[in-house]
Amino acid sequence: MITLSPLKEFKYPIMADCINPEIFQGKTLKEIAQLEVWEGNKKRKLGDLFKIEESANPTAAAETVITLNGDLSKVRMIGTGMASGEIVVNGDVGMHLGEEMTGGKITVYGNAGGWAGSMMKGGIIEIHGNAGDYLGAPYRGKNEGMKGGKIIVHGNVGRETGAHMRKGLIKIYGNAGQFTGFRMHDGLIYVQKNCEGRAGACMVDGTVVVGGAIESVLPSFTFEGIKKKVKIEEGEVVETPFYLFLGDLAENGKGKLYVSKASNPQLNHYEKLL
Repeated sequence: MITLSPLKEFKYPIMADCINPEIFQGKTLKEIAQLEVWEGNKKRKLGDLFKIEESANPTAAAETVITLNGDLSKVRMIGTGMASGEIVVNGDVGMHLGEEMTGGKITVYGNAGGWAGSMMKGGIIEIHGNAGDYLGAPYRGKNEGMKGGKIIVHGNVGRETGAHMRKGLIKIYGNAGQFTGFRMHDGLIYVQKNCEGRAGACMVDGTVVVGGAIESVLPSFTFEGIKKKVKIEEGEVVETPFYLFLGDLAENGKGKLYVSKASNPQLNHYEKLL
């Protein structure tokens, strides 16, 4: 196991896509310390910014595990493109965590900045705090978001979670901001608590499940009925009545929006249509 701890308080963004189990694999501590990062507009060595230590008895055959301790809220792109191994962050972490990752696992015992899991294709990201805007979403101008894997957030998330999502699972055990599932094509997003408006806007396919209150349902969604339960994934079923809406009809979409019946009495007028 390799452990990294900041040598100072970071004042400028740190671009550190080299913090990746596959890049660390097979390297000595000296070689890891020589890996290049950017601090603002200055090129640095990883060892200039972090204290780097290795566990006493590393197992050469095992997948590399990287542990980061401290305030890493200025450190961006950790785990970019990783395909195996594990990263554990004990503290807050910056933007673009696990961008385009295809495998492995990242666990954050703190908060994560925007674009966590952006365009990821596989693997697992678990955030025990809050996550910023654009969770699992692509950069502006791109139209293909998350294509696989799983993101779990135990706190709240910002806007446009799962935008342009093509496949995979996002589970949020807190609240979600506006435009959850924006232009979604497939996959499933589960918000256990409340969700702001415009959920599923322009979605073509896929599923959004809201277990708490929702500000409103877009008029371009049609009411389909009431379901007794919803399956989130294998072994996890939410057994409570949900209103089911289909849309977004503005995009000829066939996406499914499940909204908790108990938490949304303002929607009970739809029951007259049954």
